[in-house]
Amino acid sequence: EQEEHASFRALLEAPQSDAQLIMDSRFPVPRYIVCDQHKSEARFLMAKLNPSVTHNSDLGGSGGAQVNTDDVSLRVFMEHLMKLSVQI
Repeated sequence: EQEEHASFRALLEAPQSDAQLIMDSRFPVPRYIVCDQHKSEARFLMAKLNPSVTHNSDLGGSGGAQVNTDDVSLRVFMEHLMKLSVQI
């Protein structure tokens, strides 16, 4: 609320206003999630963006966060698709 921080506040609010402008021009309206790091919304968002990192994954010191999800990774989906395509 201090006046000397007004430009910093505008800098932080700019991405949200840009996203709102983009969403206003789209149909169907995309889902917009505002989240804080390590909160439930962030875990949900990470599970949707990167379902390949699950409780079965070996992180191997990569520094990535473990995200528990029911979604299948793209690699597993492609392997299953390849198996089905050669069975026919």
